[in-house]
Amino acid sequence: MTQSLSPVAEGLRRGVPIMLGYLPVGFAFGVLAVKNNIPPALAVAMSVLMFSGSGQFVFASMWGAGASAFSIIAAVLIVNLRYLLQSAAESPWLTFLPRLQRFLLGLGLTDETFAVHVTAFQQGWQCNLITLFVCNHSTQLAWVSGTIIGAFCGELVQDVKPLGLDYALTAMFLALLVPQCVSRLHVVVAVCTAAFSIAFKSIGMSQWNIALATVLGASMGVYLLLRKANRDGTPLDTPISGTNRTNTDAPQQRRTHA
Repeated sequence: MTQSLSPVAEGLRRGVPIMLGYLPVGFAFGVLAVKNNIPPALAVAMSVLMFSGSGQFVFASMWGAGASAFSIIAAVLIVNLRYLLQSAAESPWLTFLPRLQRFLLGLGLTDETFAVHVTAFQQGWQCNLITLFVCNHSTQLAWVSGTIIGAFCGELVQDVKPLGLDYALTAMFLALLVPQCVSRLHVVVAVCTAAFSIAFKSIGMSQWNIALATVLGASMGVYLLLRKANRDGTPLDTPISGTNRTNTDAPQQRRTHA
């Protein structure tokens, strides 16, 4: 994968489509937070320090419903556990970086930035720390900006649904999911996971439906992958495209970007 843009321009190229989604969704969160009696300054602080779209929406909804602090903390923790898996999945391409830099990158990790970075790695992109930071923090800037507008000007909007803002996050997830489905196995796992989630929701399960559906869908994908590997006699530890290139160039990258 050739790279003709500068590191900053490449980071912005990845970040701009996400920013266009984060601005309206961040605005929707700011409106929701204020309507659930969360002070505007606290809502903005959450977007700066927490930076977890679904986690922040869960927090605001449960806060407005009068849930206990323990329930809110537990629910947000469960919703955000996926970031541990995403960090683990991204880490093989970042092993040459110092621990502090990996930690700072992890603070800016979201579902959307994870998707664009891993896709680039799989296509053979040579890791550049500036690109990663520009993408991560430009998207967070958009999220915080949307939250500020929603929190301090949200009283002008009585309901965000007629504007379609409540669907913006879902639409962005779908736009990121489709390019990831590069094989029949990916499509099967995606469709079955969605079916699991809808089924769990229909029987009355609350926020747990997404987490449980994700675990079941991922487990089914691993099982199908193992069965296919056993049938075809192919190893499961085949290096991912781009991994060797990144590791080979690691010393040079460390001198350039550390």
